[in-house]
Order: sequence, then C-alpha cells, then structure tokens
Amino acid sequence: MPFELLIGLRYLKAKRKSTFISLITLISVAGVALGVMALIIVLAVMTGFEEDLKDKILGTNAHIVVLSGGGPMENYPEIIKRLESMDGVVAATPFIYNQVMLSSGRNVSGVVLRGIDVESDIKVTNLKKSMVQGSLTDLDVKGDKPGLVIGKELAKNLGVIDGDTLDVISPMGNITPLGMMPKLRRFQVVGIFNTGMFEYDSTLAYVNLKEAQQFLDLGDAVTGIQLKVRDVYKTGELASKIDRSLGVRYHARDWMQMNKNILFALKTEKSVMFIILTLIVLVAAFGIASTLFMVVMEKTRDIAILKSMGATSRSIMKIFVFEGVIIGVLGTVIGVLSGLLIALNLEPIVGAVQKVTGFELFSKDVYYLDHFPSLVIPSDVILISVTAVVISFVATLYPSWAASRLSPAEALRYE
Repeated sequence: MPFELLIGLRYLKAKRKSTFISLITLISVAGVALGVMALIIVLAVMTGFEEDLKDKILGTNAHIVVLSGGGPMENYPEIIKRLESMDGVVAATPFIYNQVMLSSGRNVSGVVLRGIDVESDIKVTNLKKSMVQGSLTDLDVKGDKPGLVIGKELAKNLGVIDGDTLDVISPMGNITPLGMMPKLRRFQVVGIFNTGMFEYDSTLAYVNLKEAQQFLDLGDAVTGIQLKVRDVYKTGELASKIDRSLGVRYHARDWMQMNKNILFALKTEKSVMFIILTLIVLVAAFGIASTLFMVVMEKTRDIAILKSMGATSRSIMKIFVFEGVIIGVLGTVIGVLSGLLIALNLEPIVGAVQKVTGFELFSKDVYYLDHFPSLVIPSDVILISVTAVVISFVATLYPSWAASRLSPAEALRYE
C-alpha cells in the first residue's frame, strides 16, 4: 500500500481533538450518499414511467404507419406483400382512420373511428390483450347490427355497457337538395378495451374493416397500412427505406415521429432532474472540501514533519486527495446500495407508507397505472456513481494543493 494512502486512512480513523471535524466528515459522507440515492431512485421512477408509456403507445399503435399522399390507398394488398417481404418487418395490416360522432341518445362524443382487419391486426397491435369486456373477434360476427369496440373511458362518457347500441354519425354524408346530410348508422357495442392511456380510452372506437369501408363509402380502399417490426428502436431507418422503396406517392412514419412531443418532454425532464439532483452531490462536495481544509489546519505539524523526513509536495497532496476521495467513494457506495434497495422495492414501500399514513401517494385512478413503475438501468447507476466520485475528487484538489504548499519552517515555528 502506498504510504500516502496509508496515512490518509489513518487520518480518517484517528480520533481527533475536535469532534466537529469528524461530524463534518460524516455529514459529507451522508450528503454524497443522499445525492446518489436520490438520483438512482428518481431516474429509476422516470425510466419506469417512460417504458410504461412506450409499452402503452406500442400496444395500441403500430411501430410504423404507411400512408398514401393522394388520398385513400386502393392497391393495398400489393403494398402489404411488398412491405412484408422487407427485412425487419414482422407483420402488416390495413386500417381505416376517420373522425365521427357517437351518440347514445343521452350523450354525444367525437371520436376517431378505426376500421381494422381483426385477423391481421392481432399480429400487429396488442389491442386484443387490452379487452376487458367482450372480444375483438366479435367484430367479425355477423348480426342485426355491425359490431363496435370502444374504450373504457368513452363507455363511461356515453353511459353504455357491452351489448348497448350506439349511433355512429359521419359528417361526410350524402348530398341532398338541402345540402350535405350527415350519414348515420346504428352499431352494437361488442367489446370494451382499457389501454391504460386516457387519450386512447376516451377517443378511439373500432369496427370491422369491411363495415368501415361501406359506412365511409371507400369501396375497396383503406387509409393506410400498419407495420410491426423486429427492432422498435430502428424504425426510423426502416421508415426511410420504405419511403425510398414505395416512391413519392407514399410516406412512412414511425412511432417515435408520431409521439415525438411526449417522448422529447420525458427525455428533457429526465435530463433536467439529473442536473438538479446532482447539485445535492455538489453541496456534499463542499462539505468534503471544508473537512479537508480543517484537517490540513489540524495536521500542520504532521505535514511539516513528513516534509522534513523527505516527503515531497506531491506526496502531501496525494494524502489529502486520497482522504477526500475515500469519503466520496464511501458515500457513493452507501448511496448506490440504499438507492438500489429502495428503487427495486419501490412499489411495496409506497404501499406500506400509504397504509401507515393513510395518505394516497400514488392514485391509480389519476395516473392510469396498475403498478408503480420503477426500472433501474445499469448504465444510469454507473453514470451516477462516476459523476459522484469525480465531483468528490475535484473537491479535494484545492485543499490538497494548499496542504502541499506548507513550508516546514513556517509550520514548526510556533510549536
């Protein structure tokens, strides 16, 4: 062991004349630990929310959507075959997208009507798994009235349940001598889904593709094609490849482009929180610097003796750098262990706190989540740890440099 490290450890363990210095050392360790712990917990929660949101977006929507720039897409079976033959594409399904009004007789709501091919849509989206009443396959069942699947929140707003009937009103109706008359058709609710996202659950309604084509007078055309791909984080490259392959009449948009505002907001918020919480570690670094300044003042005589015995200024500086870094590393280790312990068991901890205090910290009705999301990413933990140790190291440089500049003669003059 280098003698600088040995002396640095002895200075940390030695009983000092003033307990005040020892108290500041403990506060410095606790400050670093608190900052590291807070960073790990907050970033784990934000990452968990982000991943949960991505799962819900990708569960309801396709990874890539291909649209026609000239209106409805008529030759969609050929395009589907071309797309499915491309490397990276897992499955494809046609869809129709239009805005309509739903009326239950008591309430009215504007929604987005989606016509889907149930058999192929199941391979592309997770809508089937989101069903809480009825079944998505009931859309294909022939009856007196065509089937309609709506979101849980939309069902609440309209005051309907599975089996009730709704009037679907299209603003693009028939032209009469009195002008444009809205087109109306009665559908039966055959299922209710719950994606966990209020925006989707309150504004989406699904019908069979053929029924949508007939109701909207589209003939054999569709609005576009939805794709499921192998790698959801390489959809941008695949979308560009599709654009080049199909030509200027068609354009592809991936899920990141369609949700870039909310994804950018989450990423920005996560970065800002990292910067803000790093300030806690910076405050602890000032504590480390204060501790070293006071240790240098207390050990002035020791420094003079070491220099008289042949220790160089570089060695003296190393002694106090080691002491400060040990404080930083100790605080970082404690912070990482406590942060991981809490982040990996956050849901039962939140549940226990709510049970003891009687105060609801996390309302599932407000956040539309069935669990408290927390996801620890190893790279985040490594970044936080390295940042804390580097800040601690930088905080030791000036007091260590000041200690190395002490003159033995000046230090021993009044001894």
